[in-house]
Amino acid sequence: GDRAFSEGLERLVSSLEEEASLTELGEQILDHRLKGLLANRLRIQAEFASHPEIARESIEGPLVIIGLPRTGTTALSQVLAADPAIRSLRLWESNDPVPPPDKATEKDDPRIAQCKVGLDAMYTTFPKMRSLYVQEPDGPTECQDLLGMAFRTAHFDGMAHVPSYTEWVLQCDMGSAYAMHRGTLQLLQWKCPPRLWHLKTPVHALSLQSLLSAYPDARFLWTHRDPAAVLGSVCSLIQYTRSWVSDRDDSLELGKQQVALWNEAMRRAIEVRDSIGEERFADVHFHEFDADPVSAVERAYEQIELPFGESGRKRVERWASAHRRGDHGVHTYELGDFGLDADRVRDSFAFYRRRFHVDDE
Repeated sequence: GDRAFSEGLERLVSSLEEEASLTELGEQILDHRLKGLLANRLRIQAEFASHPEIARESIEGPLVIIGLPRTGTTALSQVLAADPAIRSLRLWESNDPVPPPDKATEKDDPRIAQCKVGLDAMYTTFPKMRSLYVQEPDGPTECQDLLGMAFRTAHFDGMAHVPSYTEWVLQCDMGSAYAMHRGTLQLLQWKCPPRLWHLKTPVHALSLQSLLSAYPDARFLWTHRDPAAVLGSVCSLIQYTRSWVSDRDDSLELGKQQVALWNEAMRRAIEVRDSIGEERFADVHFHEFDADPVSAVERAYEQIELPFGESGRKRVERWASAHRRGDHGVHTYELGDFGLDADRVRDSFAFYRRRFHVDDE
């Protein structure tokens, strides 16, 4: 396929070797991770070569969840996945997309059980992860690996200390990454007929214009929460996942870097929103969603003129009644651990808080 992936891969590997201070286990984990992405990329390209009709698949939507991380994007994604009118990217098919899922066997595909084995192993080895980020093999997942196969995504920053690579990603052309992203969705819906796609990952906020070039009909659900309430959580999560691969302590550097990264993401996303118009966006405030997820989703659907059918409402209500924040443990952290102060964080995001009427938490 398109050789544009090689530059990102080379820059990422160089950054990992020179900056990440990887342990022996870390080298093994990331070696497996990168080879897995390359293997999936190769298998997808082979499917397109054998079945060129896949490229004629039309993508409906998608409906894209964006926002600062730790603002309820995962819970909102799980709520949308409960709506039968919406097609989510599921963890098992993101991990292992070839052969593409088939409508007749998608509920009992053996890759679901295989994915569960890997997921259980991760939670056993790194038990704190259950309170930080809970996933199910057949549940919705972030579409990070769809960008990862092009090796152009800020997600790798969450796996290891790779500042030079992340700096490059913030300036690189994301066209090839979103072309790979779109091609993967075309493959996944080929034998599993399309509904309105729903996607989620906060890093889309960094490159909405490239996303819109690939998906001109995209609409957005933008989650909002006090940045001072989430940046400590973001740093804590990244510190933990980086500890799987390195003994390096970069807490203070991490705090500054994450504030700068997400400040830039919000500025870029607001600029695109201003250019394409408000009608493509729905705002979901964390405190409103946390108090009544069904009503919050209903309001969001109305904002972007998306029907909320009775079947979808009932399933969303069932999901909401069965899930509560903190069911898998409480995540504790302190902003000060990362050299951050609540007032300074809020000042840094003053432009964002004013625009979306985000209150202190």
